[in-house]
Amino acid sequence: MLATLIFYTGLVISLGVGFVYFRDLGDVSQMLLKVKRENMIRFIRNEFRLIGIGLAAFAIATIAHFAFGGGVRAIWWLGVVLALVLYGFPYVWVHLGLRNQLNTAQYYSIAEAEQYVGPNAPVIVMVNGDHARAHPDAQIMRPHLAGDAKGLGGEDVVMTYCAMANLGQGYAPSIEGRRLNLEVLAQHGNNLILRDNDTGEPIQHIYGFREADRDTASDGPACPLRPEAQMKPWPTFRMTFRGFKKAYPNGEVFLNKPSKNPVLRLLDMALEMIFGWGIARQHQEADPVMDNMERPPDTRLPNKALVWGVTIGSDAACWTDDFVVDQNWLLNTRVGGRDLVVQIDPHFESLGVWYNDSGKPVERCDFRGNSDQGQLTRVETLRAGLFWHVWAEFFPHTDVNRIGSVKPKRAA
Repeated sequence: MLATLIFYTGLVISLGVGFVYFRDLGDVSQMLLKVKRENMIRFIRNEFRLIGIGLAAFAIATIAHFAFGGGVRAIWWLGVVLALVLYGFPYVWVHLGLRNQLNTAQYYSIAEAEQYVGPNAPVIVMVNGDHARAHPDAQIMRPHLAGDAKGLGGEDVVMTYCAMANLGQGYAPSIEGRRLNLEVLAQHGNNLILRDNDTGEPIQHIYGFREADRDTASDGPACPLRPEAQMKPWPTFRMTFRGFKKAYPNGEVFLNKPSKNPVLRLLDMALEMIFGWGIARQHQEADPVMDNMERPPDTRLPNKALVWGVTIGSDAACWTDDFVVDQNWLLNTRVGGRDLVVQIDPHFESLGVWYNDSGKPVERCDFRGNSDQGQLTRVETLRAGLFWHVWAEFFPHTDVNRIGSVKPKRAA
């Protein structure tokens, strides 16, 4: 009798933990289940501890069954199958399927990249001096993180990418002088959640700081407790691959070539098909494919409109490319007490946002920031070409298509 009680108790605990693991970190499970952010954060912080508890409970149920005759063999086998799915799927998906290239990314010449990237394909670009790197969306979609020991012009800068948000952002992967051991774990609010494996702390991709460092006294989690308690963003912008080729003929291109390991290659092929199907829907359908948003839709723009958003201090504003075109390709504005220029260069097919410290409006500006008021500097906090519904989720008090000198609003 006692053995039977132990058997069923262990099985219930084990499968209960497995279900929560599958729900919170299974990713595709969010197409069917709505996951609370606090539950996901808890499991990210305690993943291996909770897995250990769940598997230990299953081991105890197994001992109770085989050593003391507790429970029914058919139920034990059913538990085995369910445990393999509930534990195996999210673990393989997260730790093998989403394995990143934080330190092992391979960059290639434009000539070689032309065999894999179409001329109209969008790329996310970072530049340091004469060193330019392009990251095609289709190539960085699954690894999410790309960097190498050489760095960007000698700087330790990595590209981070979230396909659900259509957001690529360059970061220096360090906080307070310590390099982070980043891993891709999940997404919530249609934006990636990373984990610093050295501390176990989650990091919301669009913010760039650890969950433990967020300022809970602010209107929202957009501000860290200390300015230095976050990854430093690197100026990042979008353009077409052909535009990148014209602007940076000696530039490098990230390619995610197939693994030489046949097992990993088959796994990657399967995941690429799943990713491609889901992301295609995300671009085509009005509603988020994974509806794990915590705020109601902001109807100022269509959900899937692409915006270029900037945060400076507690202020936030974003622009659509068609609005900038309507302003004759250039507009002057002000965010967080800083004068900015938003400009589209049709030759290089790129929208840029620049600091303007001249004290005068800019009338002309080219792709490289050369203006009639002198050389301008790119705004490092630009999130280029992400979905409106994601931007509005994390910066709900944002202005849309701000122009001229406008009294700043507080960004949550």
